[in-house]
Amino acid sequence: MKTRSSSLGALHPILFFAAMYVVVLFLSIFICSSLFYSFNSDTVSAGKRIELPAEKPSFAVKGTTAAIVH
Repeated sequence: MKTRSSSLGALHPILFFAAMYVVVLFLSIFICSSLFYSFNSDTVSAGKRIELPAEKPSFAVKGTTAAIVH
């Protein structure tokens, strides 16, 4: 019986490291660009507070209440 081997099996480690290099390259570009844009964002908008108008006090009873009479 003859065994046939393909050259793809011999290239498996090289192909694995090439694929891992491409994946890590894309992840590092994504992480570095997100850090870059977060550090170089407009600092005024990051520190701006939004003030909501104060609610008027209401004396209406919300929900059910039980009165205890002695």
